[in-house]
Amino acid sequence: MGTLAGKTLFITGASRGIGKAIALRAAQDGASIVIAAKTAEPDPRLPGTIYTAAEEIERAGGRALPLVVDVRDDEQVQAAVQQAAAHFGGIDILVNNASAISLTGVAATPMKRYDLMMDINMRGTFACTQACLPYLQRAANPHVLVLSPPIDLDPKWLGPHAAYTASKYGMSLLALGMAEEFRRFGIAVNGLWPRTLIATSALNVAAPGEAAQARTPQVMADAAYVILTSDSRQRTGRLHLDEQVLREAGVTDFGRYCATPGVEPKIDLFVTP
Repeated sequence: MGTLAGKTLFITGASRGIGKAIALRAAQDGASIVIAAKTAEPDPRLPGTIYTAAEEIERAGGRALPLVVDVRDDEQVQAAVQQAAAHFGGIDILVNNASAISLTGVAATPMKRYDLMMDINMRGTFACTQACLPYLQRAANPHVLVLSPPIDLDPKWLGPHAAYTASKYGMSLLALGMAEEFRRFGIAVNGLWPRTLIATSALNVAAPGEAAQARTPQVMADAAYVILTSDSRQRTGRLHLDEQVLREAGVTDFGRYCATPGVEPKIDLFVTP
């Protein structure tokens, strides 16, 4: 397996949860992390800010640049990417982790919420990738990782929350399309999704009480690490599940990832057991 030493990662939504876990895993190699997220002030429902995340990353051995970025704002995205590249001397890896969720049907989804999901999930992924592209083209072993699921057209994933499903499948379609477009540059683009629920603050808000039947964000961080240290010309255009990636890498003990020891985690959305 390779290393992320000397690499610069631009991670959206890295102030907490899965994004922060991916950042901390990279920091163990001494990587430089750009924490591109909106949370500059603590939120009682969602602990952690870009500044507290930066402190954790530096304690773990990495370098950190916390930047307030709303991925819906093109100018903020462009400015942040330029500042990050100037600060660290380039960008090697982009992790499109920022996401909005509302598990609601058509009548119960206000248009403002619909727009939020489409703008953060799909548009944000597109805007951040577009902004990072010139730097990725100059990087050695460049990767884009999109936190989005395998596409399963079973109606059970579409009926209950069509807007959210469309926004996440849209991210996956962008990943597949960009993988093909960027293949000639040697830039890998892949999707990554958890096979099980992941115990994050966002899960506590979206599905209260289910975090006990989940895995810790570390499982996603370890899977992301495998992908991001892979040869970008060999691993691209795939929509991965975390467990599948780790099993292929030789991991057999998944009990260590359980948020509650001994409690079997629930299967996540968009995953067929």
